[in-house]
Amino acid sequence: MAKQPFSLLFELRYPSRWYTKLAMAILALAFFVVLATTAIAGFLVYRIVKPQRTSSEINLASFPGRPETVDFEVAGRGSREGYFFPGLRGAPTIILCHGYESSRGELLTMVSALQDHQYNVFVFDFAGHGASPGTTTFGYKEADELRTAIDTLAARNDVDPVRFGVWGYNLGAYAALREAEHDTRVRALILDSVYDKPEQMVKVGVEHSGLGGFPLMVRSAETSFDWLNYQYRDEPPLSRKLGAMSGVPILFIQAIDDPELAALTSQMFLKAPEPREQAIIPKGNFPGMNDDDKRVYENRVVTFFLLHLPATGKPQH
Repeated sequence: MAKQPFSLLFELRYPSRWYTKLAMAILALAFFVVLATTAIAGFLVYRIVKPQRTSSEINLASFPGRPETVDFEVAGRGSREGYFFPGLRGAPTIILCHGYESSRGELLTMVSALQDHQYNVFVFDFAGHGASPGTTTFGYKEADELRTAIDTLAARNDVDPVRFGVWGYNLGAYAALREAEHDTRVRALILDSVYDKPEQMVKVGVEHSGLGGFPLMVRSAETSFDWLNYQYRDEPPLSRKLGAMSGVPILFIQAIDDPELAALTSQMFLKAPEPREQAIIPKGNFPGMNDDDKRVYENRVVTFFLLHLPATGKPQH
């Protein structure tokens, strides 16, 4: 019988040599690792974009400050409910944009501090947080929610329709800046732990889960997130449009205890036009601060808005 000639394809299909068997085993292991990493990353991204929702309900009848409920409809995302706290009639409105895994209910002491200085103040829950169902896009669609809130408030007859200030923390900070770059009604901004593009927040989420050290895990999660938000594939980083903020006062806050977001915030500060300010604090995440740290933080926020967006208007009747 004639000896069958060696064929590379035949050897790959029916490995007989030790080095071919070793190569095939390595390839099979690599395929399994990639497949497992992709599956885990997909599940992890699902958990990240659908965080556990915290309660944000208050008893409006008994809460100080005479708050009222304001509903608005976000195209493609459903209805939202916000709390409006009135200040001087015709005064500017400060909108507080909560962070990831937070809600409007965790910002009520800051609301009171601003309302005490005669500002109109508004808080609401982004999708996937508090009273709002859905999933987060880490700022892409949240900026649309913020824009709709501004449109709704600007239509009222008791606020200044062209003077808004916005405070935001991580997710809320990205949404605030993304909206402000296209909306001249935003006259002052406080950006706490802001990032340049949503994928950076996905990376932070993966690392906080403890899986960031696994090979390809971060990149696989970012790819899964990008696939979920394919419609925004051509969206540039916020830093490319920072020039549009020239003349708008911005305070960048970075917390030492969150080094990755602090570094990203510092980079954004350096790229921002004047007027800009920078504050470095030892501990971030306002809802998690103790009472003394909250008071210091609130004073910083109120002082910034008083300097750059005075609460001028008339008393409410």
